[in-house]
Amino acid sequence: MHAPVHPRVGSREVFAIAGPAMVANLTTPLIGVVSTTTIGRLDDAALLGGVAMASVIFDCLFWLFGFLRMSTLAFTAQALGAGQTQELSAILVRGFIVAGLIGAALIVLQLPLAAVLFDLMGGSEGVTHAAKTYFMIRIWSSPFAFANYVILGWLVGQARANPALLLQVAINLINMVATILLVLVYDTGIAGAAMAALLSEAVGFVLGVIVCHRYAGGGFAVARARLFDREKLMRMLAVNSDIMIRTAALIAVFLFFTAKGARAGDVTLAANSVLNNFLLVSAFFLDGLANAAQQLCGRTFGARDAKGFADSTRLVLLWGLGFALVVSVLFALFGPNLIDFMTASDDVRRAARDFLPFIVLAPVPGVFAFGFDGIYVGATWAREMRNLMLASLAIFLITWWALQSFGNVGLWCALIASYLARGGLQGARFPALFRLTFPKS
Repeated sequence: MHAPVHPRVGSREVFAIAGPAMVANLTTPLIGVVSTTTIGRLDDAALLGGVAMASVIFDCLFWLFGFLRMSTLAFTAQALGAGQTQELSAILVRGFIVAGLIGAALIVLQLPLAAVLFDLMGGSEGVTHAAKTYFMIRIWSSPFAFANYVILGWLVGQARANPALLLQVAINLINMVATILLVLVYDTGIAGAAMAALLSEAVGFVLGVIVCHRYAGGGFAVARARLFDREKLMRMLAVNSDIMIRTAALIAVFLFFTAKGARAGDVTLAANSVLNNFLLVSAFFLDGLANAAQQLCGRTFGARDAKGFADSTRLVLLWGLGFALVVSVLFALFGPNLIDFMTASDDVRRAARDFLPFIVLAPVPGVFAFGFDGIYVGATWAREMRNLMLASLAIFLITWWALQSFGNVGLWCALIASYLARGGLQGARFPALFRLTFPKS
């Protein structure tokens, strides 16, 4: 074991991680986008609806297991900060084992899983048939996709954000080229789009292993006793399960929001869908700053560096707040024009403009929601994050129930309330956790 590493914490360090992470986050949904766009060229509404439905399912399903990236990032950064360089390869291999087991379980359970999911989605017969075709092929990409989460977390955890970004870009470029060739040139239809997604994740995994081997000092050879260290395995299991429950609660908020918007009518649903794209863009960038918080807070946590941890927290939140204010101003100035660009329907345009103020407001509470998520993950305060996320879900539901008579306005108020609750509750709990983690000698 080497001496603890006390990293210098400054704005340059924040953006060295956050910048590539922001770009990588923006490339994440491209597999679904490329599949949808390419299938759309076939001029078959059932196929287009099928790939769109299946893409949403995979976005939520894979998002649920995002703890593989977050926990790997946190454990890697903490080991690096503590000078435990021999532990780095063990963290990577443990992550691969968990990713493989989860992916294999999804493949084994694909038939009952598909039956439940598509029954809940309630699409037409043609759309559901197309979506199932896509699902049954792309589900085989699960082990590779989850292993790629581990690789991404492991690289970013060591502040190697640029190789992580290049891997994400490579995965999406391979998917784009393969989708175009298989669907438009070789006429394989929706099955081709799914095969392209599978191929891109598999090739991305191979490339990722090659990159990781370069940065793994002793290679992937890990002593059995170290790999299956009971204490570390139990800690990994506890952190992963807590983050998974937290993520499920977060997904529940957005699924509930989408479902209630759909029941409000086609125009309201379309308007909310347009505005959700604004939220996604700001969320991807804010999540990049959360990645910086995870790495910097993880390293300073592992090094038992109270000042560095506090500096990391302050810098991430301050830069995030500055960014959020800029984004809010841009949404206020250019939001109406962007809405007009995204939809040609006058009714949808009017409805979207009516709710635009919520989008202008959202980035500011979003900073603290995403920022403290990153801080809590970096410190592996996963149990507290889980409990506070469940509390914010309850606040979201209570707010919606109290304001449901206001229709879509009440729904948007509930969503903003959930942002405020996430950031506010974690912010209020932070000082006590900090004192417990770094007690004064």
